[in-house]
Amino acid sequence: MTFQAILFDCDGVLVDSEAITCGVLRDMFEEQGWRMTLAECMQRFVGHTVKSQRVTIEANTGQPLTDEWLQQFFERRNVRLQESITAIEGVHEAVAHLHDHCQGRIAVASGADRFKVEMMLKQVGLHDFFEGRIFSGHEMPRSKPHPDVYLAAAAHLQVDPAHCLVVEDTTVGITAGVAAGATVWAYAAPPAPHEPLLQAGAARVFTGMHALRLS
Repeated sequence: MTFQAILFDCDGVLVDSEAITCGVLRDMFEEQGWRMTLAECMQRFVGHTVKSQRVTIEANTGQPLTDEWLQQFFERRNVRLQESITAIEGVHEAVAHLHDHCQGRIAVASGADRFKVEMMLKQVGLHDFFEGRIFSGHEMPRSKPHPDVYLAAAAHLQVDPAHCLVVEDTTVGITAGVAAGATVWAYAAPPAPHEPLLQAGAARVFTGMHALRLS
């Protein structure tokens, strides 16, 4: 298939942020008495918004998930990201290639809040590729696994979702891309398993950004 537009997830696809964010989340849960490893936290929360896991969080901490607690999480998360965020290896070359290949029809469609996405992209030198084409699930009626953020990005680029390639790394995001009607390729950094990504609907799994090229 010849793709007319490329729609990227951000966390775990463009930037290596998921362990950083979940590290802050794990620390704050531990302060409330809910202890888990970083691996367990990532398994539970990667791909999901914190708010969407309210019932689980409140059941395990025994405390309400308040707006004040969420604001503190965002602030602590942002500081840690600004200190430690890096780009996924090889992604600058891949994004530049796809930007040229699709004549600028690339976008970010993230489940994260806009401030976080834009801050991270600026930190790693990718923002200029996507300026004016960044979409946040926080600004949609529904976030991932619903397709809203991918449909909004495709509509902005004036490309039918059926002619869009979505690049994702989680089953939640793959579900959203498939629901939008796009083809989804999944990035799985070794040793991440491939089978859950394929079962969620990914048409292809790749393990390095060098594979993200269109002839």
